[in-house]
Amino acid sequence: MGFGKYFLAICFIGFTLIQASLAQNSYRDFLNAHNAARAEVGVAPLTWNHTLQVYAKNYANKRRDCNLEHSNGPYGENIAQGWGTFTALEAVKMWVDEKQYYDRESNSCKGGGCMHYTQVVWRDTKRIGCARVRCKKDGGIFMTCNYDPSGNYYGERPF
Repeated sequence: MGFGKYFLAICFIGFTLIQASLAQNSYRDFLNAHNAARAEVGVAPLTWNHTLQVYAKNYANKRRDCNLEHSNGPYGENIAQGWGTFTALEAVKMWVDEKQYYDRESNSCKGGGCMHYTQVVWRDTKRIGCARVRCKKDGGIFMTCNYDPSGNYYGERPF
């Protein structure tokens, strides 16, 4: 009788952890995290796009080797890799954290990369679609977000 109680508690904790992980990986999590960063700089929010989502999912499935390679497709793109319970929120935060390297005055990156950040907040981008897959080895996670229209055009300002 005591075993059943502990087994039930372990199952409940496991289910709760799975729920929490899934709750941070929905399309709304990707979208809301992007739109929060865009709101900070006064840029219109993005909308979720099924075509971009399918494109992202198809490419993510090809990257189950967890190699950080861009698709070189027709859309803007950010990619990320993590391990364990790496979530959509963590990936977008990683991209947005590059804000510290964007120098608005010179419209350039200073002291580090900022191109993921500028793609997130690119004013002309209207639609987004993202995907997250578990890699075949090492417990890795690969994520990609695709943007339409793309951004990061040389000499243009993101916002």
